[in-house]
Amino acid sequence: MDWNKEWKVMLAIGLVFIAFYFLPIGEARFDNAIFEALQLTQWYAREHVILCLIPAFFIAGALSVFLSQQSVMKYLGAKANKILAYGVASVSGGILAVCSCTILPLFAGIYRMGAGLGPATTFLYSGPAINIMAVVLTAKVLGIELGIARAIGAILFSIVIGLLMQFIFRKEEQEKIDAQMNLPIPEVNRPLWKNAIFFFLMIGILVFANWSAADDSANFWTYIYSIKWYLVSIFAAGLFFVLMFWLKVEKFMLLIITSIVIVFSIILNDNPLIPFIVAVVGLSYLLVKSGDENQSWFSSTWDFAKQIMPLLFYGVLIAGFLLGTPGNEALVPTEWITYSVGKNDIPSTLFASFVGAFMYFATLTEVPILQGLIGNGMAKGPALALLLAGPALSLPNMLVIKSVIGFKKTFVYITLVIIIATITGLLYGNFF
Repeated sequence: MDWNKEWKVMLAIGLVFIAFYFLPIGEARFDNAIFEALQLTQWYAREHVILCLIPAFFIAGALSVFLSQQSVMKYLGAKANKILAYGVASVSGGILAVCSCTILPLFAGIYRMGAGLGPATTFLYSGPAINIMAVVLTAKVLGIELGIARAIGAILFSIVIGLLMQFIFRKEEQEKIDAQMNLPIPEVNRPLWKNAIFFFLMIGILVFANWSAADDSANFWTYIYSIKWYLVSIFAAGLFFVLMFWLKVEKFMLLIITSIVIVFSIILNDNPLIPFIVAVVGLSYLLVKSGDENQSWFSSTWDFAKQIMPLLFYGVLIAGFLLGTPGNEALVPTEWITYSVGKNDIPSTLFASFVGAFMYFATLTEVPILQGLIGNGMAKGPALALLLAGPALSLPNMLVIKSVIGFKKTFVYITLVIIIATITGLLYGNFF
């Protein structure tokens, strides 16, 4: 018997026993923290899994199967033109307008396909940070000055983060370049324009299914929100024709499943979630029963889901236990945070960056949260630092990034985000 190993097992069991033995059950703050952890996890499951993550998993799975590795390496690879690579990465991520968790399957997909670390991390940051809706809402609610600062800061931020990651890990990236030089040119099953239309349709479904109303006033964003399911239907109709004529799924079953989805949509027009679920289940069935390429698409989608989902829910539970839900505190008192970010100095701005990096912000929720903090005395510098670090990172997000690029790169990425957000916040708070 290996006693060195057994002692470690015994120690682990002992620590778990002691933790449960001394659980402060019955104390109001601890009990409320447990409630907030479950509340946040339930909210995440209801609001983000079906409409956000599942479409993102299908897009990530399709990226790894249908998108030519040659195309990824040409535009985002370790030896790609730097201006082109970082430009494509920042624009591609920004178009999606998703939260810090929804971007993860897409990031994992392009990184595994051969994207360079720099462009991949630029894409990872830009998706949740460079969000047109959030920037507009920030300008309207928190002031045009802060809105412009957020937009400029996030765009520059994403590129600087990518360049620094590429430089810090340049030796490993050189190894990737050497490996890519020896890769054979993969065969392309269909022209690039067909793949572009295919991904455009799926991204359209993802974006508009998750479109949120900026506020109750009548404006362009609110109008888009009022017709978002009609827009989703248009993109879904396009995907129907792609599945039928380009991906060659079983036509008879596709027609039956589409008819069922349409019937559910008419009967349950006030609850579009049910038809959406039926469509996802139907698509999964079609892919499993189709040819090798479509089966590979579903298999890749499932691989992303089973790797990422447990880590996300584990992280959301911890985030809810420590920080609670918007407007409700948990183990860490809200006044501690508010008290700590009231000045445009290094401690306050660094604290705002650090706390923001570990909190989970759904798309657009950072604005009302920040509005409340500013109303309680939060200074401008820490406010911008939180806007730059918060939406792009979260504890669940960190756990998944580690599983994709490893602990060392994840630690450096998180550190860079916090440091650069702090520096940007300090400059903004003290000079503007």
